[in-house]
Amino acid sequence: MASQATPPMLKREIGVLGAVIMGLGSIVGTGVFVSIGIAAGIAGPWVIGAVAIASLVAICNGLSAAQLAASHPVSGGTYEYGYRYLNSWLGFTAGWLFLLAKSASAATAALGFAGYLLGALGQRDRGLLVPIALAAVVVLTVVVLAGIQRSNQVNLAIVSVTLLSLVFFVTAGLPLVVASGGQNFLRAASDQSIGELLHATALMFVAYTGYGRIATLGEEVKNPQRTIPRAIVIAMIATLVLYGAVAIVAVGAVGAEVLSQGSQAAPLERVARQFGILGSAQILAIGAITALLGVLLNLILGLSRVLLAMGRRGDMPRGVAQLNAARTAPSVAVVVMGGAIAS
Repeated sequence: MASQATPPMLKREIGVLGAVIMGLGSIVGTGVFVSIGIAAGIAGPWVIGAVAIASLVAICNGLSAAQLAASHPVSGGTYEYGYRYLNSWLGFTAGWLFLLAKSASAATAALGFAGYLLGALGQRDRGLLVPIALAAVVVLTVVVLAGIQRSNQVNLAIVSVTLLSLVFFVTAGLPLVVASGGQNFLRAASDQSIGELLHATALMFVAYTGYGRIATLGEEVKNPQRTIPRAIVIAMIATLVLYGAVAIVAVGAVGAEVLSQGSQAAPLERVARQFGILGSAQILAIGAITALLGVLLNLILGLSRVLLAMGRRGDMPRGVAQLNAARTAPSVAVVVMGGAIAS
C-alpha cells in the first residue's frame, strides 16, 4: 500500500447534465420497479411517507458525498476518502468491499435484465438466461472501454427510456387517482404502525443509492467543485419527485393492497394493467429492462474506477491503472471488472 508519483489522470469530459444522467442511471433501478411493491406490503398507504423519509436521509448522505467528492475529485470514491481521512487499512478494506459487493450487484443486474427480457418476449426457456446476461456484460464493457463520452451517450439513451416509462405510468394513472376521490390513500392506513413505516423507509432508502457513482467518477468531471454537488443534488431531487409521483399514483389508483400483491414480480406492471390502456404493462416492462441495463453500465464504470485507484496506490497490480491512449478510460481495469462480473 505504498504511495506513488502522480500518475496520468483521466480527462475531465463530463458536465453537469452528464453527471446527473450518470447519477439517475445508477439510482433508478429495481427500487422503484420492485421494492416499492414490497414496501407497500409492509407499510400500506404509508409507503408514500416511507419514500419521502427515505429521500431526506438519502439527500443528507448525498450532500456528504458531494462535499467529499468536490474536495477530492479523483477516481475511487469511498476508497480514496478512507485513505485520506481515516487510514490506509480502512481505505484498503473499503476498496475491496466495494469491489466484492458491487461485482455481485452487477452480476445480479445482468441476470435481472435477462430475466425481464425473456419475460417480455414470452420466452420460458431459462437456459437462455445466463447467455443473455453474459452478452449484456460484454456489450456494456465494450461501451465503457470506448470512453466516458460514449458511455454517457449510451447511458442517456437508456435513462431516457426508463424515465419515459415512469412518466407514462404517472400520467396514465392520474385519472384513476382522481376518480377514486382519495379513498385508496385512507383505506387501512390506520392499521399501520410506526415500526412498519420505518421498516418500509429502510427498504426504500436502498432505492436511492447510486448517487455515489458521481463521486466515484469525480476525476472525469469538469469543474468538479461546482459540478459534483450540483449534479448530486439535482439527481436526488429528480429521483424524489419521480419516486413520490409513482408512489402516489400507484397507491391512489389501485390501493396499496393491489400494489403489494405484485411485490414478488413486477408491481408497477400489475398496477398498469388496471389503467385500461393497451400496452401499459409492456411499457413498464421495457422501463424495467432499461433500468437494469443502466444500473449495470454504471456499476461497470464505478468498479473500473475504484480498481484504477487501487492500482495507483499499489493495493492491486499497478497494471490495472493503465489508461488508454486518449486517457478516456482505464482500459485494463474495465476489462478486468467486465471479466469478473461475467464469471
